[in-house]
Amino acid sequence: MVIPVHDLNPVRRTPWVTYALIAANVVVFLSTPGISGSVTGGSTLAQLCHLEAFTEHYALVPRELIQHRMPSLVPTGGIGVGIHGPGCVLGPPAYDKSAELSVFTAMFLHGSWLHLLGNMLFLLIFGNNIEDRMGHVRYLLFYVACGYAAGYGFALLNSDSGQPLIGASGAIAGVLGAYLVLYPRVRVWILVPFLLFLPLRLPAWIVLGFWFVLQALYSSGQGVSSAGTVAYAAHVVGFVAGMLIALPLRPGTPPPPQPQGPIFGRRARPGW
Repeated sequence: MVIPVHDLNPVRRTPWVTYALIAANVVVFLSTPGISGSVTGGSTLAQLCHLEAFTEHYALVPRELIQHRMPSLVPTGGIGVGIHGPGCVLGPPAYDKSAELSVFTAMFLHGSWLHLLGNMLFLLIFGNNIEDRMGHVRYLLFYVACGYAAGYGFALLNSDSGQPLIGASGAIAGVLGAYLVLYPRVRVWILVPFLLFLPLRLPAWIVLGFWFVLQALYSSGQGVSSAGTVAYAAHVVGFVAGMLIALPLRPGTPPPPQPQGPIFGRRARPGW
């Protein structure tokens, strides 16, 4: 896994939409009931039950979206005592959930600080240039469209699943796909875990191409014993959607500025 820290690709305008998306994700995360356990490192049963109820309400659930099978019992946020001891209480939903709208609300939910900060780092580094190229309104529509494509793509591939899907990863994967199409030769500073962290400056097509290949392998079950809670298939679908949407913009995209200074101990050559 590589960690991007900076790209050598200046923008012409302030990326207000990117900043607003990051702020919205942080505010929603801090406002999520029961999320304090991810901050302090421990959660009480009451916090976990509130979090489970909130997630069930606003997360994308493939079975609900594709098969329109809404559950008759959901976590209510309360605590009860059963034959196996204390646990979260189930009851009829006290709300009318829109499965289609949940694709949107799920984009702003995260399960931990690590989940949130990882997504926001990628969005901050790569989203500003896509917003600069598309303009504020088109970029916002593009972001939401990629999130919907990723959500529906994952749901179609897991239509029987009742596990909730949360996170901005699918929409942000679309941003990465667009960046690969529009700015493949831009240099990106990354940190590679090797002993400590090894800083490298590589073209975006290597950084993002490697990221996409890993997601594709993981989504097929290769390289990992289990996909766990990471929706790799959503990343793949979102990335491809971002590439396809960005393709018509490629002819009018100005080339990135030539980097100054050495690359791996030698000076960059034009066109590399």
